[in-house]
Amino acid sequence: MGFFKKTPKDDNKNIEEQDIHIISKIDQETYMESEDNLKRRNSIFEKVKNGLSKTRKNISGKIDDVIRSHRKIDEELFDELEEILITADVGIVSTMKIIENLKEKAKDKNIADPYDIKALLKEEVKNIMLSSVDNNYIKLEPTPSLILVVGVNGVGKTTTIGKLAHNIKISGKSVLLAAGDTFRAAAIDQLMEWGNRANVEVVSHQEGSDPAAVIFDAIKKAKAKNIDVLICDTAGRLHNKSNLMNELNKIFRVVEKEYPEATKEILLVLDATTGQNAINQAKVFKEVSNITGVILTKLDGTAKGGIAIALQAELNLPIKLIGVGEGIEDLQPFDVDIFINSIFE
Repeated sequence: MGFFKKTPKDDNKNIEEQDIHIISKIDQETYMESEDNLKRRNSIFEKVKNGLSKTRKNISGKIDDVIRSHRKIDEELFDELEEILITADVGIVSTMKIIENLKEKAKDKNIADPYDIKALLKEEVKNIMLSSVDNNYIKLEPTPSLILVVGVNGVGKTTTIGKLAHNIKISGKSVLLAAGDTFRAAAIDQLMEWGNRANVEVVSHQEGSDPAAVIFDAIKKAKAKNIDVLICDTAGRLHNKSNLMNELNKIFRVVEKEYPEATKEILLVLDATTGQNAINQAKVFKEVSNITGVILTKLDGTAKGGIAIALQAELNLPIKLIGVGEGIEDLQPFDVDIFINSIFE
């Protein structure tokens, strides 16, 4: 399953060479009917499953241990399941709701064997994630489109932008990068390096210059060159909410005034290894900007991947991409089914 719809250059090209940009549920279902794409989906599942091995051991492994230690379904069993979810960063509110629904379903279905609980739990986690957001797809159509990437320093924001630019570029769309993080030392150089790797041009100013001015110039260049996708980096300072709001609002005003026709995504990059701190960052950014989705990085480096559940279930923020490794191909589109199957296998 690819990230985006490949611009057709040869009608005779095999479907295996083409990536599909999933915008709607209907598109996804049509896409999945292809045998080739089922194979690709299985490949993604294996990559995500491998990346989530620590989380799977922490959640699924502990659940198995708890179930084996109980001969009947009782309050103690539910209490232990609740503790597992909370310690995996699923979130207190989400966990309480999941466990409550689990109790009701177990009672309604007259389930008495603890070994039948895991399937019900898996179903409840999936339900709470799916019911909290409309979809998990990055929308880049119609072009031109603009992706504004926000997030604090250290979460992997610039690296993620580089990987995203690479994936969009190889899908057939033209890409331009804007080095709007002008305050962090070496941020501009880092983005320039990624631009070279992805063979994508980068619009930049000197360190310490006005980020909004960089975005303004990038929009002008994107228009002049008929660029399909403009990806904008932003400053990652979170020293106080007021300054963050002022900086982002200035950029938003430039974008709305200069690029009203663009399809827009505002994506928040969060480091999964920071746990509840990432949740707090998400709350702040959600207050100061209209976040349309989350890119969750370093999921392979944590045993607490339940943060993905909390982000969707408690903050109603759709996760659109996940990082499950350091390689350029390890930035993957987020799929609830694949995620749930990967941690509950």
